Amino acid sequence: MSVVERILRRDGGSSGERSLDGGVLIEPMRRRDLKAGVLETEAQSYPTPWTPGVFQSELDQVRRGTRFYLVARRLPAGDADATDVHAVRRRGEIVGHAGLWFAVDEAHVTNVAVRESARRSGIGRRLMLVLADAAVRRGCVAWTLEVRVSSTGAQELYRRFGFAPAGVRQRYYENSEDAIVMWCHDIQSPAYAQRLDDIATEAGIAR
Repeated sequence: MSVVERILRRDGGSSGERSLDGGVLIEPMRRRDLKAGVLETEAQSYPTPWTPGVFQSELDQVRRGTRFYLVARRLPAGDADATDVHAVRRRGEIVGHAGLWFAVDEAHVTNVAVRESARRSGIGRRLMLVLADAAVRRGCVAWTLEVRVSSTGAQELYRRFGFAPAGVRQRYYENSEDAIVMWCHDIQSPAYAQRLDDIATEAGIAR
């Protein structure tokens, strides 16, 4: 079973795909999620956050099959309902979101953001796992992203997924900070599938 099937599986009779692993619920982003936590998380994550209009435009593209967006929810640690999918979906705080843009046989990571209170807890890794598996299942042979030169933590995460620096876009962010362009190739290979399996095992997710 793939990461997407494991994390985004059909929950008996529900209207949307969702699943709970390790107290974290990953599910497709919806418009109502913007005011429910996505915009706040975005503002905490970037000096120039995406506007509601940008997000709405991206979600329109999801319907056309050119985008893929997710949110991560969780209840506070120790909450008795933290293993109940329905409780987490109703009351869980949105602690992260991420997305992909599909272009022919490549995928571009458009956004990965984690709420300040949830950083270094594996949320970014779980979101990236689903993005990676979605790109593979889409038939993409490579995926790419840009990351701030100063975002060393994010760069470390991306390297775990096989990304390597391939260039620099000068003054890409706010016309002041450079972006490192990173690429990961051969994502249809058995070796890459094994890499994802290893990361999933570390995250406690059975593929």
